[in-house]
Amino acid sequence: MISVDEAIARVTALLKPVGSETVSIDQAFGRVLAEDAKARVMQPPSPVSAMDGYAVRSTDVASPPTTLLVVGTSPAGHPYGKPLAQGEAVRIFTGGVVPEGADGIVIQEDAAADGDSVTLNVAAKLGKHIRAPGLDFKVDDILAHAGRRLTARDVSLLAAGDLAQVSVRRRPRIALAATGDELSRPGEPRGAGGIVASSGYALRPMIEAWGGGVIDLGILPDSVDAIAAISENAADADLIVTLGGASVGDHDLIQQALGPKGFALDFWKIAMRPGKPLIFGHLKETPLLGLPGNPVSTFVCAVLFVRTAIATLLGTETATPLVSAKLTHSLPENDKRQDYMRAQLILRGGEYWADVYPLQDSSMLGTLAAANALVVRAPDAPALEGGEYVDVVPLDGL
Repeated sequence: MISVDEAIARVTALLKPVGSETVSIDQAFGRVLAEDAKARVMQPPSPVSAMDGYAVRSTDVASPPTTLLVVGTSPAGHPYGKPLAQGEAVRIFTGGVVPEGADGIVIQEDAAADGDSVTLNVAAKLGKHIRAPGLDFKVDDILAHAGRRLTARDVSLLAAGDLAQVSVRRRPRIALAATGDELSRPGEPRGAGGIVASSGYALRPMIEAWGGGVIDLGILPDSVDAIAAISENAADADLIVTLGGASVGDHDLIQQALGPKGFALDFWKIAMRPGKPLIFGHLKETPLLGLPGNPVSTFVCAVLFVRTAIATLLGTETATPLVSAKLTHSLPENDKRQDYMRAQLILRGGEYWADVYPLQDSSMLGTLAAANALVVRAPDAPALEGGEYVDVVPLDGL
């Protein structure tokens, strides 16, 4: 068996970022930039007022109170358009362009209007309440770097930079196939010994949330021919993910069926719990991850390996997010396998606490659904008392 870290390194070494495509800015949320996004305009493009008030020449209002002639207005989107002469003021509103010659704003609370004149009761400070051109960004400034997954805030910034389109990584195509005669979909009839195929219902939204697109190959029976058909049906995939058929039983057919189709094994079996019987290799040129069929094992392996594979294909950060938390209860020493224990991550008194579920059987989906974190125990980790720190993988938002 190899370590989790070595397995992750070998998975990422076989993957390269996918190509790019151009999408409109209103479709850019959640996508990963393929190249730096540079501003096409300066923001703000002109000096603008940060307040409602009066645009003035500061030398005219050096010794208040001072009365000036109001010669026009400058609301947002409608500049005054003329130079400001000595003794003049322009009524200006937030976002309005500051007239040429004006170099200060006196806010309206410090002014008293009377017909075509205004009395200013405080001195105008040079540049006060004026947003300089390019204060936010200038032409060709990098607004977001390649490899960034665009948030709603990013999209707003790129739109402000006059980017109607952006170059993003295309969504990696992930072929997903469940295997097993015992499996059926929810609501379908089941024979003796049959079970509901549940893992795919977690994996598909996870893959999509991580930035991939799913090619659903369905549920395949335990036959060499059915599993061998993955080779043709996943020909356009960037990554193949199978569920089940990864261990050494008589009916575990992934290697047997796909070997003649060009499957080359890289590794099999990882020193981890749950999820030891994980296959990785490539089917012709396409990487393949064979996840164990046990639902909890499938989920944990997906978090560690499928998420990392998709991140590599997108050119984003691949490290699994970790936080440090205190244990609410003691834990015994660990054995030779790296353990991922379902737990509740609780914020208490400004610190994270991890409450590990007492039963960790890898068939128990109920505790997986209730958990919001995985406590990580290294191989041969010593026993820990309550209050000691552990590494935790948060699941919410992942």
